[in-house]
Parts: sequence; C-alpha cells; structure tokens
Amino acid sequence: MIIELGHYALVLALATAIIVSVVPVIGARRGDASMMALGPSGTVAIFGLVAFAFGVLTYAHVVSDFSVANVWENSHSMVPLIFKISGVWGNHEGSMMLWLLILALFSAMVAVFGTNLPDTLKVNVLAVQAWIGVAFMLFILLTSNPFARLDPAPAEGRDLNPVLQDVGLAIHPPLLYLGYVGFSVCFSFAVAALIDGRLDAAWARWVRPWTLAAWICLTAGIAMGSYWAYYELGWGGWWFWDPVENASFMPWLAGTALLHSALVMEKRAALKIWTVLLAIVTFSLSLLGTFLVRSGVLTSVHAFASDPTRGVFILAILLIFIGGALSLFAFRAPLLTAGGLFAPISREGALVLNNLILTVACATVLTGTLYPLALDILAGDKISVGPPFFNLTFGLLMVPLLVAVPFGPMLAWKRGDLLGALQRLYLAALLAFVGAVILVYIKNGGPVMAVLGLAAGLFLVFGAIADLWYRAGVGNVPAARAWRRLIGLPRSAFGGALAHAGLGVTVLGIVAVTTFQTENITEMKPGATAELGGYTLRFDGLRPGVGANYTEDRGQFTVSRGGVTVAEMSSAKRFYTARRTATTESGILTFGLSQLYVSLGDAVDGGGMVVRIWWKPFILCIWLGAVVMALGGAVSLSDRRLRVGAPSRRARRVAAQMEAAE
Repeated sequence: MIIELGHYALVLALATAIIVSVVPVIGARRGDASMMALGPSGTVAIFGLVAFAFGVLTYAHVVSDFSVANVWENSHSMVPLIFKISGVWGNHEGSMMLWLLILALFSAMVAVFGTNLPDTLKVNVLAVQAWIGVAFMLFILLTSNPFARLDPAPAEGRDLNPVLQDVGLAIHPPLLYLGYVGFSVCFSFAVAALIDGRLDAAWARWVRPWTLAAWICLTAGIAMGSYWAYYELGWGGWWFWDPVENASFMPWLAGTALLHSALVMEKRAALKIWTVLLAIVTFSLSLLGTFLVRSGVLTSVHAFASDPTRGVFILAILLIFIGGALSLFAFRAPLLTAGGLFAPISREGALVLNNLILTVACATVLTGTLYPLALDILAGDKISVGPPFFNLTFGLLMVPLLVAVPFGPMLAWKRGDLLGALQRLYLAALLAFVGAVILVYIKNGGPVMAVLGLAAGLFLVFGAIADLWYRAGVGNVPAARAWRRLIGLPRSAFGGALAHAGLGVTVLGIVAVTTFQTENITEMKPGATAELGGYTLRFDGLRPGVGANYTEDRGQFTVSRGGVTVAEMSSAKRFYTARRTATTESGILTFGLSQLYVSLGDAVDGGGMVVRIWWKPFILCIWLGAVVMALGGAVSLSDRRLRVGAPSRRARRVAAQMEAAE
C-alpha cells in the first residue's frame, strides 16, 4: 500500500505544480495578493509531496521489495545497505526522481528564503520552476514510472550494476544533479525577468547566490565522477572526453561564465543582455545533458537508458523550454538597455575576456560532442571525435585564460592600469617560472611546453596570493594594520582567491601527470618484479575472496624502494553472481600527491597475470584543486552580501520613505 501512496503523492504533486504554474501568474497580472500567495505555499507543498514519493521509493529499495519493478531490476537482498540506498538513483527511473526532488528542493528554497524578492518576480520564478516540474513529472509518470508493480513478485532481485556498487557513485550523482538542477533557478530568474521586463543590478545580486551554489555542487560532482572513473574502471585515466562527461562539463563552463558575468552586471550594471542569455544557455546545456544520457543516442558507461520513446519525450521538453526561452529572449532583448560603459583595459574587460574564452571553449566541446551524432543522422557516416581533438582545441583556448585570470582582480573597475597590474604580478610570474623549472629539473627534464604549463598553474596560485597581499597593503602599511585589513576583507575576496588558486593546482596536476607519468604493461608470475617510478613491485600471487554479493581473485603486491619494503597493495578481479558480470578493482598506493596504480588484466599460462602499472606524479592535484575551487565558492557564498542578496522589504520601505521625504 505504501508504494501506491508514493505514486499518488507524485500525481498530487503534478496537480499542485499545474496550479502553481498558472494561478499565481494570473494573480500577478491582476495584482491579486491571494492568488499570488499560492505560489510559495504551493511550491513548499510540491517539495513535501515529491520528498514523500522519493522516500517511499528509497524505503522499497532498503527493504528489498521486489514486487516493485525498479527494485527488482536494480537491487539484491545481499547488496550492502549503502548500495541499496544509492541504487535508488543508480538507474533511469530513480535518477529522474532524484532530479525532480532536487528541482523541488531548490524551488522550495526560493519560496522560503526569497523573502527579499519583489512579489511579482518571486511568483514568476516559482511559476517557471513549476513549469519545469510539470514537464518532468509527466515524463516520469508516463514513461518512467518507478512505482510499477510486478505480479507475482520475484523472490530475488537482478542486482545493481556492479560498477555502480561504489561509495563514489553514492556521492557523485546527487552532487552532479545539485549542479545541473540548481541552474534551473538561474534560468527561471532569467525567464521571469524577461516576462516582467525588469532587469537591473538587483536582479544580478539575486541570481548570483543560486548560480554560485549550483556551480559549487557541479564542480564537486564532476571531480567526484572523475576520481570514481579513475579508480573504479581500472583504466588509469582521469578524463577521456566521453560524450557524457562532456555533457556535465559544458554547463560548468557556461556556469563559470555566468558567475563572472553576473558580477559585472551587479557591480557596473553592464552585460545585462549577455547575462540573461548565459542564464538560459547554462540550464539549456543541463537539459541537453539529460537528453544525451537518457535518449540512447550515446553509448557510455555513464548512460542510463536507451529507450527511444523516452528520448523523444525529453527532446520535446528540451525544445519547448529552450525554444520558448530563446524566443522570449529574442522578443524582449531589443527592449532592454545594454548597461554601463567601460574601457577594454578594466576589470569588466578582463571578465568579458573570461566570458569570451569560456563560451568559445564550451561551443568547441559541444561541436566535438554533437558533430558525430549529426553526421550519423544526416549522412549515415560514423566517425569518432576523441581526446586529440579536444586536447588540442580546448587546450589552446585555455592558455590565454590561464594567463589572464590573475590580472582581473588587479585591475580597477571601469578603467584599469595594465602596467600597474604587471608591476604587481611580475614577482608572482618570476616565482612561477622558477618553480616550474625546478619541478622539471627534479623530474629529470621534460618538454619546454611542460615548463610553460607548470608555470601557468603556479602563476594562478601565486597570483591569487598576490591579490590578497596587495588588498591587505602588505609592505605599504605597518604589519598590524595590514593584518587587520587582511582579516577585514570580505569573504568573497578570499573565496575568489581560493577558486583561482584551486584552478592553478588542477592545472599543475594535469600538466605534471600528462608529462611525467610512466606506464609498464607486463606479464607477472608469483615472485616476478617490475620497476616503475623508483619503486619495485613484487607479485606475490592471487588469493580468492568472497564479498557480500561477489567472488574475487585478489592480486597481492609488495612495494619496495632501495630494497626496503614500504607497503603492500592489491588489485582484484571481481565476479558478481547475480549479474554475471566481472569488474576490475584497481590497487592504488599514495605517496604525497603522487600515486602508484596497479590494474589486473587477463590470466596467462603458468599462473601469471597481465598487469598494468602506472606511476602518476602529482595526480592528486587534479582533484585537490577542484576541492579548493569548490571551497572557494563556499567561502564566497558565506559572504553576507551574497547570502542576503538584495535589501529586505523593511530596508526598501525605509529607503522609499527617505526618498519621499527628500
């Protein structure tokens, strides 16, 4: 009975969303406060109903209710509890429920915390969120019902996909969806502003916290997914430009541009039209990612579904929302004022350059991802666009951005002094170059481009430090006063510096592991050794093992350096009985920021195994930098000016009274 209650709750949420999407908007046009009041209360009710439905589905997975088709297809009574829970979203139907839950959560947060928003704007934002909710609830109920029953109920489930039975996959999808769906709020703000015809600096201030929150989650989600693929799939890579990886990366690029564009709009009332367009495009790319993952047009370890009917439904949603929003933009944009003017050499100019490079890079990734699909549909030709294309085009585009990032905070608004910025950053550039040369020397040489790449990463880190250094006035004022100025800086200043430094750390990791990693593929029998990265690995043989729902052969290795044993490590080949599926569990040993990586291959005659071994120097910098970037975003979000957004109603009322008195 409880399963049916979950289903009914979702149907009731759909009915409520339809009301919220229509009635408050009519009330806003008529100035009817009672009709408008349905928006916030109805939105909270939608969240409660969707949360209840999601909770029911989770309960069905936890208790292994195999009368529910979704549980039977994606769970097993022997699966550990954490994977029963993560199995809720480890499939198409459940992942869409998670998508809907997060959409309802963000909508409810706007309803509860958006007390400082103008009533009309708030109602329109909630209505647009409700429109999106209606579309996806219809999609779930008509094509992807997670509450469908089986009669008779099977005695046992088919088990969760083995590659998803990992802690990383319990964390990665929720974080990714918080980013994907979080950008829906920015989209709704943009559409609401276009409906209202009101677009000003206050709008940008209201949008920025939601953009930042979504960006933080998407950054963490992409990093977690990258690390999961690195250690779980046993392939030794951290990014392969898989089309579904690209589907999450494109909204991140557009969202990063939106974050900086909204800053210009808030501070200088400039780039208004561009910022609204970016808000629409960013969420549109999120919808595109949802289509690619679930339409069946892509084959990927990340893809959830291959049902053409579902793909057509999502394509229709995508066309309606993207086409509708862009049509509204085309109609309204000529009526909007462009905003303030500024010189090319200024902080605004640096942020425009940032936007230009990020959007072109995003368009490049989009082209490389969709071109093979378009060519296959139109001409029947099958081609593959792989890492060489993306590495070359995307890498070249990023070079000027990496150099320009430290200059932005050093330039003044409206009109900046490039020579002054150079004088402030020359020491950071010098230290970065020297540091890069030292790193290459320690690693026994490397190509010239490696020196430049490492220098770019270090320049970002030292440039972020220099920004805080000069803001505090270190060297120009007494130390005590400089310290007071430093700790008195707004949190957004520290957040921006952390985010830029985190980008630098990630660049360091990418360049170092690409340049200096070594690989050894060899056949090893018990007692055999292999040398890599200054370490010696001795293969001690295979040991059988049994897990909760799998059996395994685990290869044991002893790691030594200079004849002294430093650690033991293992890598396994697992076989999941219910799914009749084999997986490879890599062995990873961490030394500082570097890792020794071992993956078992096929068995060979004589009791040996094919073993792939990598030495990956500084690879942890890739994900450490992403964590620092997300931390920087969180620090910025904690800044009161960003949390408060716009003045409260009381403050606006007082300001209006003062203006009237004058």
